[in-house]
Amino acid sequence: MSSVKSTIKEIESDLIKFAQDLVRIKSYSGDERKIIECIKEKMNELDYDEVVIDSMGNIVGRIGNGRQIIMFDSHVDTVEANDFSEWTHPPFDGVIEDGRLHGRGSVDMKSSAAASIYAGAVAKKLGFHHDKTIYVSCTVLEEDCDGENLKHLFSELDFKPDYMIICEPSSNKLVTGHKGKAQVAIKTHGISAHGSAPEKGLNAIYEMAEIIQKVEKTSASLMNDQNQHGTLVASRISSLSESLNAVPFECEIYLDRRMVMGETKETIKKEMDAIIADKKASWEIGNLHRKSWTGMDVRYHPFHLPWQIDLDHELTRACFKAFDAAFGSDPELDYWDFSTNAVTTTAMGIPTIGFGPGEYKLAHMVNENCQLSQIIDACNFYATMIDTL
Repeated sequence: MSSVKSTIKEIESDLIKFAQDLVRIKSYSGDERKIIECIKEKMNELDYDEVVIDSMGNIVGRIGNGRQIIMFDSHVDTVEANDFSEWTHPPFDGVIEDGRLHGRGSVDMKSSAAASIYAGAVAKKLGFHHDKTIYVSCTVLEEDCDGENLKHLFSELDFKPDYMIICEPSSNKLVTGHKGKAQVAIKTHGISAHGSAPEKGLNAIYEMAEIIQKVEKTSASLMNDQNQHGTLVASRISSLSESLNAVPFECEIYLDRRMVMGETKETIKKEMDAIIADKKASWEIGNLHRKSWTGMDVRYHPFHLPWQIDLDHELTRACFKAFDAAFGSDPELDYWDFSTNAVTTTAMGIPTIGFGPGEYKLAHMVNENCQLSQIIDACNFYATMIDTL
């Protein structure tokens, strides 16, 4: 593994500069054209065998053409940064200070993208790609529509990896799974009436008030579970009325429900049915509609089951072996509370594991920043993984 370390040492400054360049590109969800074009230029510069941008706007670089297919995925869209005055360093300046890269996307997850792109180049230089096909993808629209990007990429380009490494931030711990997700819209149905005669109508907001109390109680019950537990959050509320002088005829809340292993669609159905019982209300998985930077309309159905890879799986064992080869120890293990593009690969039966630089608790936050040494170490691990599998 000394060859991997020495090769990475040679490109270390270029790797960090590339991560810095990516942070300097504003790439909010649906507006990723500039960063995708930057990545295409870099992959070609690093001598990837093929670089393709699909019709949704995802980019994937290929190295090798062997039987075994190994893939690394990072999304390159970010949430917005609207509070510039609260940042110590402007969120798109890519400032490096005290050994850390600062800016929006430095953790979630442009440092991972840079590390995986350079790892592919390192693997090619050292000949690790013989009898293997290495794909490195940088996907779009993940913040709102996780998994839709990979679903489209696999379908359009007609391939399926044997192993997937999701490069979401994990402080370079090995992540063996993550919680599932159900995003639910509940609507109450009222009867419109003039505001001066409310007794002639049925106020949908009042109907919703009791439902919200049930949501809060359900949330508290989940949180009181001493074992690994799900969560429930009411994240949005709105109402419809004929005017500000009328009784609302509809009210809607949006719920974010995270699921643990063992919870299923039936779990969610029973829970939601109990929450709206005896009220003039209905619920459904709240589909989202987005448009990619290429103009493609994307429909997202936000229901995904939790997943966890077995510690004895060949991919997990290969990760332990690669980590030991790269760093001389076993990796720490973690489990993500949030959802990732792994929802697609695990649903397809593709063995999947997570590993990436950056503290995920800093994602989406003011003063998001990533330790430079973790970016370099992640590149080392990714390249070593390619050799190990």
